[in-house]
Amino acid sequence: MLFKKLFVVILLFASQVGFVSAAEKIILDGSSGMLPLASALAKAYQEKSRDPELELGKGLGTGARLRALAEGKIQIALASHGIEPADIQKGNLKVTQIAKGGIVFAVNGAAMSSITEEQICGVYSGKITDWQALGASQAAIVVMTRPPTEVDSEVIREKIGCFKNLKVTENAQVMERGGDMAKGLSATANAIGMTSMTVVEQSKGKVKALALNGVSPSAENVKSGRYILSRDFYFVVKGEPTPSVRQFLDFVLSAEGDRVITANGAIPMR
Repeated sequence: MLFKKLFVVILLFASQVGFVSAAEKIILDGSSGMLPLASALAKAYQEKSRDPELELGKGLGTGARLRALAEGKIQIALASHGIEPADIQKGNLKVTQIAKGGIVFAVNGAAMSSITEEQICGVYSGKITDWQALGASQAAIVVMTRPPTEVDSEVIREKIGCFKNLKVTENAQVMERGGDMAKGLSATANAIGMTSMTVVEQSKGKVKALALNGVSPSAENVKSGRYILSRDFYFVVKGEPTPSVRQFLDFVLSAEGDRVITANGAIPMR
């Protein structure tokens, strides 16, 4: 009888507070262009600790990621833009910049190492359709682009003058998500697309980043601003991070996190 009463008390206590041993799950989602780096950081952290469990989403737009964060559907939002001061104040958001990364024009199979602004605008407008016109071997150019509202496209239009009002060729393949671009470039010979240095590093040599106007997208050049195409990587949380979220953020901002960020083609902020 005493055992039964004790067992009932334990069950009631467990129903009120939950089992302490139950692992918390942290879900990260948001900018699809940030997913490759966030995934690498999550994987490195999970190799060190399985608690908390980290889960990556498939990408959310600006409004959707903030709603998901506000509703507790995700614990960390991934962002490169679209976080306004009013949103931060209204949503009680905490924004942490974890890295900076180069936006690049990357190719699969073309024997090129650099491209000029004039040439890239010629390719994306459809005026240049064969790699031979750019000094490489003869082959039709497969053009891949991102939607105009995505960060890569916005930065390119802002920084490359001839891209500002450029009408992209109707033959271009529009890659809705960053992951679609990564897969498309890796699988398609003679392709060119706008992507991140993280995607280039994670392709294991399948795609190559081009220098722009003779300036390579090296960490030094991106950090100094000499290479003009770059994006910022932010982790956004609602209110004060829980101990588990703080533990992961501390890892990301540590020397160990820096090594993961660097190995994946981005630049740590420390």
